[in-house]
Amino acid sequence: MKYLIKNAKTTDYLLGGAGDDFVDVNVLIDAGIIKEISKETIKISGVKVLDAKGCFLSPGLCDPQVHFREPGLEYKEDIESGSRAANKGGFTCVISMPNTSPTADNPETIKYMWDKQKEVGLCRVYTTAAVTKGLLGLEHPAYASLKEAGAIALTDDGRGIQNDEVFEKAMIEAAKLDLPLLDHSEDESLSQGGAIHEGDVSKKYNIKGIKASSESVHVKRGCEISEKTGAHYHVLHVSTKDSINHVRVAKKKGLKVTAEVSPHHLLLCDEMIPERANGTLDSNWKMNPPLRSKEDRDECQKALLDGTIDAIATDHAPHSPEEKAMEIEKAPFGIIGLETAFPLVYTNFVKTNKLKLNRCIDLMSRDAAALFGLKMGRIKVGESADLALFDLDNEFELTESYFASKSKNSPFIGQKLLGRTKLTLFEGRIVFEDKI
Repeated sequence: MKYLIKNAKTTDYLLGGAGDDFVDVNVLIDAGIIKEISKETIKISGVKVLDAKGCFLSPGLCDPQVHFREPGLEYKEDIESGSRAANKGGFTCVISMPNTSPTADNPETIKYMWDKQKEVGLCRVYTTAAVTKGLLGLEHPAYASLKEAGAIALTDDGRGIQNDEVFEKAMIEAAKLDLPLLDHSEDESLSQGGAIHEGDVSKKYNIKGIKASSESVHVKRGCEISEKTGAHYHVLHVSTKDSINHVRVAKKKGLKVTAEVSPHHLLLCDEMIPERANGTLDSNWKMNPPLRSKEDRDECQKALLDGTIDAIATDHAPHSPEEKAMEIEKAPFGIIGLETAFPLVYTNFVKTNKLKLNRCIDLMSRDAAALFGLKMGRIKVGESADLALFDLDNEFELTESYFASKSKNSPFIGQKLLGRTKLTLFEGRIVFEDKI
């Protein structure tokens, strides 16, 4: 189908120029490709017209870390429901983690995930492969065969790799294959099965805490081994001041070290975790790494604004209501985030003039994709029509009914936000349209 998007606002920068100012554009889409972009009226018949008046036109977003749970854990999420959640957030590309059941540590599972995302056809779901078999931190799978099957990165996300020798060998092999290694940085001898950040809140509620150093010591290790091996080391969901400092030092040395941050670590801290009616802490605020101290949160914001952070990732981690209803010590780690990521960043950083809109889009599109050697993030003639329209002006309240995910485990429910997705196109097809 041919579409004509008319009366949209975007920026010259996102069209491939350099300006921050808004410009009015009309975009013609045919056979999934952007055929024409004009600041003047496009006169054409036989097309479906999409009036984007009052909306901001963005390249489709890219999320460098999601958990779609398929195969094996489809009651939490599957590739189709996860893709619909992505579409509602304006995402047309996501990078899926390998902690499925069975683990994505073999070509068959990776091929299954690729085939399923093609069958669903709602967004690009790129697949990563496990660093170790079964995420057990012991034995390496055959990385070359995993890359050949379609894996674009290696990670044991959800588990830190405890053995330094195993980790270094993986980095050596990753460098040979030109695959980034994505690190869930957690020294389990320091986290020791904790549920929330170790601090005043954990002490007040007598909950075993997770030391901030459990993350930073592994980030330091990763930076050092990146320098030694030349491998691309990427820090998943960075959350502590010391971790960020290690990344800063590595970047100053010119190492292949990158880092992402999640909206919850930018906006929340352990002091904000609410009590439930029975006096226990709300498990919808439990994630790994946990919400850290206010000082760590502020450092994450500083790193975002000074350019230390390379991308924003949701770490979308769905769980069933029954699982998240358990007390915080027993409930699983993780929150959902695809539908809320852009509104949260836009409302709290762009609208408050802390971050330019163009930079926000880059962190959530071009730069996030570039971590994996993928090209996206610009609105150009000849490119795939992967686009999103956002309402930047009208506030909405986030409710449970807003989510397209199977799960509702978000700490942001009840917040009033700007940046609601109005339309998402993937390969020139409407995959999400807000009817309100």
